[in-house]
Amino acid sequence: MSYRLKYDPAADAVHEALPPAASEALTLALANACHDPLAATVPYGDVGDEVMRMIITEQAFAVLLVGHTLKTITVLQISYLG
Repeated sequence: MSYRLKYDPAADAVHEALPPAASEALTLALANACHDPLAATVPYGDVGDEVMRMIITEQAFAVLLVGHTLKTITVLQISYLG
């Protein structure tokens, strides 16, 4: 079963403002995370953390909150690396 993607409003605004190539790469990475959040992401902070995760692309990274019970992934923050 796939996870449902949700956005913090500030993170959504940053994603919308990304250059097209960076936005597309992040969108594809988030889609992969919806199918398998632990395989498609890396821990944020503590090693082995299955709740706070990160997606890192060539031009951006996103901090995620994975809700395993409700099958949700909330994008908390997006940073553009340029």
